[in-house]
Amino acid sequence: MTEKSTTARALAVPSSRISRFSRLSAMTAGVAGNMAVNGLAQLAQGQRPAMRDLLITPQNITRITEKLAQMRGAAMKIGQLVSMDTGEFLPPEMAQIMARLRDNAHTMPPAQLRRVLDTQWPKNWLGQFAKFDVRPIAAASIGQVHRARLKDGTDLAIKVQYPGVAGSIDSDVANVGALLRMSGLVPKGFELAPYLEEARKQLHQETDYAREGQYLARFGTLLAGAPAFTVPAFIPEWSTPEILAMSYEEGAPIEEAFTQVPEERHRIADALIGLTLRELFDEGLMQSDPNFANYRYDPKTGQIILLDFGATCALNPTVVAQYRALLAAGLQGDQAALERIAQEIGFIAPDTASRHRAAIMQMMQMAFAALQNDGPFDFTDKTLPRAMQAAGMALAEDGFIPPPLPIDVLLLQRKFGGMFLLASQLGAELDLSQYFKRYVTAP
Repeated sequence: MTEKSTTARALAVPSSRISRFSRLSAMTAGVAGNMAVNGLAQLAQGQRPAMRDLLITPQNITRITEKLAQMRGAAMKIGQLVSMDTGEFLPPEMAQIMARLRDNAHTMPPAQLRRVLDTQWPKNWLGQFAKFDVRPIAAASIGQVHRARLKDGTDLAIKVQYPGVAGSIDSDVANVGALLRMSGLVPKGFELAPYLEEARKQLHQETDYAREGQYLARFGTLLAGAPAFTVPAFIPEWSTPEILAMSYEEGAPIEEAFTQVPEERHRIADALIGLTLRELFDEGLMQSDPNFANYRYDPKTGQIILLDFGATCALNPTVVAQYRALLAAGLQGDQAALERIAQEIGFIAPDTASRHRAAIMQMMQMAFAALQNDGPFDFTDKTLPRAMQAAGMALAEDGFIPPPLPIDVLLLQRKFGGMFLLASQLGAELDLSQYFKRYVTAP
């Protein structure tokens, strides 16, 4: 193995349940200590401290993000899922805490990495490699990726799962759920349990690298005739349930495409949005994680390299039909049908207060009105996102508690939001009518 100098971010992953639980407990105790100190300071100044204000301090935010980033696994991922899935209605402080985790994953030290590989691969496996770089080229909450080259010249990307992550999911989810409830950041009446349970199920799926390998191969077949995309080839002989081997595809971060000429940026955004709608309406199969790190760009060929199929899910056909009907009703201006389908999907509940129901329908109508404007849709125009955000905040301040949504709906909303943000960063202006004509049918 080729060992390069590692940074201070190379920290061993705590792999035992006791170790992980003790770290969460220590984090909670540290946060409580900070709250006590700050509370006493405010009392000494004649102020009456608020529990929520004591919790949301720079010191506590730093402590929470740093500890969860060190632990990785479900302890880190669960906060991302909760904040991304319900961010329109949860306090912005929670999103602030969890957003920091997306770019703050530590990596395994070389010695721990070697131990993991030794348990997963045959004895003397290193003899078959011409090179194996211990410095990861990518790191996230569940695993990290290394570049390697076999002696036959094959360039590989090796995704290695952090030790103990899969076995700690259930306890991590329960512990982080308890922390969220204790924090006071979750609005009163918000049903956190369904989100925790769905996140637990999704995390178990994402740690099954054999499952991800199957979806990697499947998407490679689906997109074999799509020149806009490249999907790494699945290498089964070097893959296990905790190691995923694939061909290494040369490319740059998708952010490099942000500096291309407008025509190229529009083309990239058009390809990604077209793929999202194809996944939803044609295949019923979606890679549901829109993290920018899952997309790379080859400036030589213009191809988009698709990575990370751990969050791939087969969509419920009923949900697919509901979204098709929702799009049709919204574009046709059929308000009665739009409200009925919105309730079928779960955006509103039968007992949702009439003022909240009216506000939600107004938000939907606002979105569809923007889509119906003549000419290309300008993803850089902040008018709609800002209006939607303001409406969502007003709903939350008025006491609206969103009903629990089916996991397919949560994942779709996350994917749509990510694609909108990526298209905005690309400065895209696209004619979406071609997609409406292809996919919209009468409700």
